[in-house]
Amino acid sequence: MANDGTKLLAVLIDGDNIAAKHAEAILSEITTYGEPALRRVYGDWSSSGMNAWAKKVQALGLVAHQESANTKGKNATDIGLVIDAMDLLHTGRFNGFVLVSSDSDFTALANRIREQGLDVIGIGESKTPESLKNVCTRFVMIENITETRPEETAAKPTKRAPQEAMPLILAAMEKIDQEGEWYQLGQIGQSIQADHRDFDTRSYGKAKLSDLIRELKRFETKREGNHVLVRRLD
Repeated sequence: MANDGTKLLAVLIDGDNIAAKHAEAILSEITTYGEPALRRVYGDWSSSGMNAWAKKVQALGLVAHQESANTKGKNATDIGLVIDAMDLLHTGRFNGFVLVSSDSDFTALANRIREQGLDVIGIGESKTPESLKNVCTRFVMIENITETRPEETAAKPTKRAPQEAMPLILAAMEKIDQEGEWYQLGQIGQSIQADHRDFDTRSYGKAKLSDLIRELKRFETKREGNHVLVRRLD
């Protein structure tokens, strides 16, 4: 951990799986969870498919790791990333890992890191299999952190209606063991995240959970000290 208490994160990017155009948005998102102290991009850099990433590596100060595909049908990038992750895990230098990929092949890796007591933040597209999403401490969908270009509008998932979050919020309240009508907003968010690793208020068009709850008109909120409290109006 850094001297100021900031978590040090090892960021491992599957360059074969994630488009380079998302690099800036991904790095910006990561800084909300900690310091991306190590930032590596894996791929076969002799392939023309990595040209866009090569430009990002130079511009953003990333580290390119060469993984040559010597055997047909074998994903050298995945194997190289996993080997490096295990080496980094055993150094004890990092407080958490960020795995940037939509590939379910990294599910076992994420699980192993979690067993060591470290957080794993996953970043990938909405199509990422549930197996990888669920094993992460938190999973962030790229569609929620990138701006949509006009030509991509049709391909980007439609935002969910805020009302669709109602069952998640109510279920979270039911799980919290407390007396009285008022619940801490932070506890509600943690409870939802525990059951739905990819929960993100941005999926519902809201920047914060408090904004989402106020939009629903079924809850009352108030502030006490540093805490926002919520109760059901019914």
